[in-house]
Amino acid sequence: MEYTQLGRTGLKVSRLVLGTMNFGPQTNEADSHAIMDAALDAGINFFDTANVYGWGENKGRTESIIGNWFAQGGGRRDKVVLATKVYGNMDTDGETVWPNHDKLSALNIRRAVDASLKRLQTDHIDVYQFHHVDRSTPFEEIWQAIDVLVQQGKVLYVGSSNFPGYKIAQANEVAARRGGTIGLVSEQCLYNLAERRAEMEVIPAAQDYGLGVIPWSPLHGGLLGGVIKKEVQGGRRASGRAADTLADPAGRAQIQAYEDLLDKHGVEPGEAALAWLLTRPGVTGPIVGPRTAEQLESALRAVELELGEELLTGLDEIFPGPGPSPEAFAW
Repeated sequence: MEYTQLGRTGLKVSRLVLGTMNFGPQTNEADSHAIMDAALDAGINFFDTANVYGWGENKGRTESIIGNWFAQGGGRRDKVVLATKVYGNMDTDGETVWPNHDKLSALNIRRAVDASLKRLQTDHIDVYQFHHVDRSTPFEEIWQAIDVLVQQGKVLYVGSSNFPGYKIAQANEVAARRGGTIGLVSEQCLYNLAERRAEMEVIPAAQDYGLGVIPWSPLHGGLLGGVIKKEVQGGRRASGRAADTLADPAGRAQIQAYEDLLDKHGVEPGEAALAWLLTRPGVTGPIVGPRTAEQLESALRAVELELGEELLTGLDEIFPGPGPSPEAFAW
């Protein structure tokens, strides 16, 4: 496994991030524990979760699964850089939200971090991430709440998720004016071969402010994982954004060209999509969310995969990015 610094910090993290969103909803606790053991054995030390994972009436279940794994001992917690998130409504009915039980008010941050710590069976969170922008709460209030948590030893670093570039700048400028806080150190954003809009402003802002970029959905909902080949072979059918893309003739032709290119080079699509992200400037490491041990093994191979210039050029031709910023949106 390769390691890198998380943004401008001294924190060393693996170049693959273990995403745990499937733990509970799609992967039972025993299999989830086995996947985490295998990830740790392979050198993955960066685990990502969120307080809402488990979804619906099971919100918080994923954090509890991780906490039970930590409780087994064996140095598990000490070896892991643990990241979780705050923002979402934790009411299990998903409809009525009691005031101050979601988003980023100082009150909810305090409540949410204590609840996460209890479920995770740990005394601190290494990277506490804002799951979304809270348009109603000023960053002065947010940073005041975080400063208290840092002083209490409950949180070490803070990251963002799904932030536009200007909010990354705003958050860190407020942090700088306040002094005594390092500000955001990472941004978790939607970024992959098929979705490159983050290159316009999010990634440049992250690089300028020293944030590590952590792409989520690196296979774009399975679209970049050989979905057409699997469909032909009678495997799992596409769903969500992958199904929507394949329903469009132009989108299907693009994915077919992608799979044909990788077949020509003898490379598995899912591994190539992850390896491509590892070549991108500013990227710390993509989040992989395996449902099975086999999917984890495939993701691990991507770290050692080297993509030649001809293949990289071909990928850019099939999935052209927006181009340099600000030219991409200015003219």
